[in-house]
Amino acid sequence: MIVKTRKYKLENSTYIKLAMKHLLRTQWYWAAVPLGIIILNVILNLTGVYPNIWIYFMAPLAIVLYLLFWAIQFTGVTQLEQNKVLFQKLLYEIDGRQILIKLNSKEGMQMKWEMIKKAYKEKDHFLLVVSKAQFIHLPYSIFNSENDIKFTESLLRRKNLIA
Repeated sequence: MIVKTRKYKLENSTYIKLAMKHLLRTQWYWAAVPLGIIILNVILNLTGVYPNIWIYFMAPLAIVLYLLFWAIQFTGVTQLEQNKVLFQKLLYEIDGRQILIKLNSKEGMQMKWEMIKKAYKEKDHFLLVVSKAQFIHLPYSIFNSENDIKFTESLLRRKNLIA
């Protein structure tokens, strides 16, 4: 069976939001390091060994700067010429061998399932992760029927991309 979707255009703001959400989901431990430093500093302050207050401002600032860095990177991806195809209206054909990503009936590319690193099933979309900054966003609204959504989900499960 082949699932054919309607044409869909990924908006820049949606891409940035999804990329930041994926970053937080996969790299949450970067926030744990400054929080651990703050806890260590509280212990040192309570014992009187090394009293200071600057760490309470610098550690959260480090987290904010790290997130800001990635937000700028993901915003830059939306502006690059080689990534413009990600933000055009695309049609998807999904089957057990590959995902065909079509710009029109004559232009497109195939993506093998091996290229997909991880997939997430959210309440209103599938998110297929190709790399840290490249995704295939498949909202349920582009599928023609509920059976297409169920078939896509079963394919993702069969390929061990979602649990």
